[in-house]
Amino acid sequence: MSSHREAPTISKDPVADNTDLYAFVDPVDTSKVTILSNFIPLEEPAGGPNFFQFGDDVLYEILIDNNGDGVEDVTYQFRFKTTTQNPATFLYNTGPIGSLTDPRTGSSTVLGSDLPTPPVRIGPRSTPDYATLADAAVSSLGSGVKTFAGQRGEGFYVDLGSIFDLGALRPFQNLHLIPTPAAPGVNGTKGFNVHTIAIQVPKTDLTQNGFNPSDPADPRSVIGVWSAASRRKGTIREKNARIVESGPWVQVSRLGEPLINEVVIELGEKDLWNSQTPDGDSQFLDDYAHPQLQGLLPVLYPGVFPNLAALTGTGASRADLIAILLTGIPSGIIPGFQNSNGPTQADELRLNLAFAPSYPATDSGINPPRDSAKRFGLLGGDLDGFPDGRRVFDNVTAVELRAIAGATYPLIDSSFTPDGAAGLLMDGTKEDLPFIPKFPYLAVPYEGYEHSHDP
Repeated sequence: MSSHREAPTISKDPVADNTDLYAFVDPVDTSKVTILSNFIPLEEPAGGPNFFQFGDDVLYEILIDNNGDGVEDVTYQFRFKTTTQNPATFLYNTGPIGSLTDPRTGSSTVLGSDLPTPPVRIGPRSTPDYATLADAAVSSLGSGVKTFAGQRGEGFYVDLGSIFDLGALRPFQNLHLIPTPAAPGVNGTKGFNVHTIAIQVPKTDLTQNGFNPSDPADPRSVIGVWSAASRRKGTIREKNARIVESGPWVQVSRLGEPLINEVVIELGEKDLWNSQTPDGDSQFLDDYAHPQLQGLLPVLYPGVFPNLAALTGTGASRADLIAILLTGIPSGIIPGFQNSNGPTQADELRLNLAFAPSYPATDSGINPPRDSAKRFGLLGGDLDGFPDGRRVFDNVTAVELRAIAGATYPLIDSSFTPDGAAGLLMDGTKEDLPFIPKFPYLAVPYEGYEHSHDP
């Protein structure tokens, strides 16, 4: 998964578990940037009576680096407070929820003023018109800033059951060391929800000194984005069920590029990685330069990756992955493209704000076919696609698999020929629920009353 239950400690603390991060120039209003940060992995929609919600005891943050030093220059902080309007019931709600002031609507966040969040999607009786209810929780804060915080359908698609079964990819599992017949991919996140913090802001709110990013070649057009969750350093649990928290905030989760702590960072370093800030990521450089998956692919798929095996055997550093994932791609590597904000090695989702969206804000535009080249971002020819930011429909699993398999190594060594399979790797999945062509873009969540997992 992109960053679901990716480290031992945070896997036990789901409300602070940062699962996915998206950042893209808004296709409806290209003068703005939309950033989506998801938390609480694999929410079972029928999880009542205590349905999922943001943590009142967690500090959620979206952070922006606009000068390339790995340190935040702009920070958006979100805190939540749950108000139970009817404590004399065991139910989440005691009737249909038709507005955000009906009993037990969840949380409120303070971002200059109290902002409502919608309830979870329960079913046709409790939340009969959920899309309208959720739309009412989109708040305009003035100066072109818009925000939303609430439940959304899981937008990250991946074949969890297959990938964690010794790295099997169903469409190619006939070539695996332990082969079974090739089969279509199965989206392991189908039927699950997440909680999303979304913010839409003018580009000039995020750049250095309000710079207007119109030239893709100008380094000032690039920002680095990450999100984080923190808890108080001290927690005291008293006998009367009272919990007292004190001390400074301590970071327990972070996320920039997708799948980094999930796949690239070694198990013994995962908790440490979650506690660090991007400016210290050079300590993890070897994980990027010599990723374990690079060595495993030729073993798990015998005879399929001979060129990758030879490259791994030389011990060569993967400078292509370091550029893509740690510094951004500098000018001169890909014609007409760059998304580097400086030499500092820092895990940030880098976005060049000068590239306009290559897709329309329509149902078909934001839901391209499974095999569309647009799903593969920069590898598919879209300068505005992952790893230049991340759009909701980008197939980040396939892009990173292909990169690690050697598809991007010719960017720094033209004499290297990628194996034929490197440019084909994917797990064969796509999202189940359609994305929506307006803020906050992620799908209306699955309802508890009726939903399904797997095919």
